[in-house]
Amino acid sequence: MSWQAYVDTNLVGTGKIAQAAIHGHSGQVWATSVGFSVNSSEVQTLVAAFTDPSPLRASGLHLGGVKYIALKCDERSIYAKKGADGAVCVKTNQAVLIGIYKEPVQPGEATKVVEALADYLISVSYVSNLNMAFPHFVALARI
Repeated sequence: MSWQAYVDTNLVGTGKIAQAAIHGHSGQVWATSVGFSVNSSEVQTLVAAFTDPSPLRASGLHLGGVKYIALKCDERSIYAKKGADGAVCVKTNQAVLIGIYKEPVQPGEATKVVEALADYLISVSYVSNLNMAFPHFVALARI
């Protein structure tokens, strides 16, 4: 399955994510949904925030030129909000998954989608050394 297919099918295709992207840690675009552009500077700031979230907490998270307020920041996941909309970002060893959700989607619904794709990618050892299994995504990967 191509990176674009993961964005189109496993993220945006769920109906819970309005816009999505997969970027490498240095900012390069692996795949993105139509009309969504996160520049390399925004990605580099995002990747750095997984280690030190203090700048993000002070200045907000910028994705696609939109400023979000950071709610949760740890070494794996960053969650942010702007009004009723928000962002879910998950880091793996090689990539960052970015999902933007819009009202009426609830934060937990969007989080489940992005985190599950990250867990699947980790389980097949493609973008991480962690060993977790989410077999419901295996069928999608074989399509």
